[in-house]
Amino acid sequence: MMRLALTTVAAAAAVFAAALAPQAPAPAGPLSYVALGDSYSAASFVRPWNADGCGRSEQDYPHQAARRLKVKLTDVTCSAAEVRAGLLGPQSELKGPPSVPPPGGWAAKPAQIKAVTAAADLVTVGAGGNSVGFAEIVEACVKRGMASFGTGSPCTDHYARGRGAAGLDARFTALEADFAALLKEIRTRAPRAGVAVVGYPAVVDSSAGCTWGSWRQFGTVAKGDMPWLDSVERRLNTLLREQARRSGAVYVDTYSSSIGHGVCAAAEQRWMYGIKDSLTGPGDQSDPPSELCRSIPARGEACTVLHPNLRGATHQADRVTEALTALGATRS
Repeated sequence: MMRLALTTVAAAAAVFAAALAPQAPAPAGPLSYVALGDSYSAASFVRPWNADGCGRSEQDYPHQAARRLKVKLTDVTCSAAEVRAGLLGPQSELKGPPSVPPPGGWAAKPAQIKAVTAAADLVTVGAGGNSVGFAEIVEACVKRGMASFGTGSPCTDHYARGRGAAGLDARFTALEADFAALLKEIRTRAPRAGVAVVGYPAVVDSSAGCTWGSWRQFGTVAKGDMPWLDSVERRLNTLLREQARRSGAVYVDTYSSSIGHGVCAAAEQRWMYGIKDSLTGPGDQSDPPSELCRSIPARGEACTVLHPNLRGATHQADRVTEALTALGATRS
């Protein structure tokens, strides 16, 4: 009887000691990463992409960075997204790929900012090019360069010294206010998240190697307009860098490290698609061209309209992974 009592006391003591012993912390789950942005963030035209009108690639920098860092990704990047119509508000204009929408078109996308919640540990945002109308500017430069047979600088004359200057300045002014509002909203929704603003890679840092009329490059944009086009991109990146600084976010510079790899670089060094080009990325997914695209006299598979190719998306992922690591993307 005494032996049984002692055994019971010993067992109780063991249970009590175990209860008082320091407990090992429960294993932490993966960090939560939310990616916002436009087609340069979505890596549109890099296979494989989703087919809901956003053209979001599984090889875009959010996916590549998330795989490397083993974080939980919510990627709502979308082709054609603007800061106001796309990130802060819903987006009704979708460009794909697929470049040809289904009958009835695609359903509008909710504001990307809704994906940012208090649970977010990391947020990246790469947008602004559509807000200043970069694609529209390139289209205008193509037409003006065609009319001038590639001579002079007709696009620069219009936008930098002519009637287009005031409109472009107004777009930059509006973007500055919209981007500040976006970063403020991210901070409000996810006050403990590390935030990174991702700049744009070099598209035409040099006209060397460009051939007028080559649609795998800049098509009929005049060589004399290329320095000005580069200045527009650098102006945009400067705005994004300043907005990041003011809000306490990290700025990810993808321009400096991509100089020499723009649209006019040699094929093996090129990190950008031309206006009409061959697709990159794993798999055999294709983008049947629109009627307008078919009218462009080039053999490229799709109208890729100056987006990062797979090499470019991987370069972006390198820079973003470095930034997210610095923001604490790996748990100790």
